[in-house]
Amino acid sequence: MGKQALVNRLRWYYPMERMHAYLTFPVIAVYLLWANAFRNVFFLLYGLLACIIILVQGQHYWKLKLHRLIGKDIEEEKNLQFFKQAKRLNLALVALMPIVGVVQWYVADWEIKAENLLAWALLANAFAVLEHLNYYHRQLSIDNMPDVHYVIRNKKLKISSLAKDLAENKI
Repeated sequence: MGKQALVNRLRWYYPMERMHAYLTFPVIAVYLLWANAFRNVFFLLYGLLACIIILVQGQHYWKLKLHRLIGKDIEEEKNLQFFKQAKRLNLALVALMPIVGVVQWYVADWEIKAENLLAWALLANAFAVLEHLNYYHRQLSIDNMPDVHYVIRNKKLKISSLAKDLAENKI
């Protein structure tokens, strides 16, 4: 993908990620709290919170990449430190997921109940894990033809842009 095509893509892509981080997922969380008892949905809310935290990181990264491409200054060292710390935070959030899930199950008297929305909770937590992998390890989202061609040609997923930038210590 050429530079101008990437700039055009990031001009709509990072605001979309930002909208999901600051609007879509929080609205879902508020609705869940309104419609359900907290004790029944806290594992689901935990997964949504993890998604929000990771999406905030992702939209920030894409904003920085756009700014770099159009010649705006970015505080590279400060942002590299942010992403290194965020990666550690994400790993802690992922490590706590089974514990939060077991606590949810305990609160439900060790029963799987429909009102606990367990399937949705597992989905939200799995989505957070996949988002972390997508940003910090391998690009899981294949949403344009250059990505499709790369996967077909190399028979593997690309290393994510953020993972490359962290390895090279530059944004």
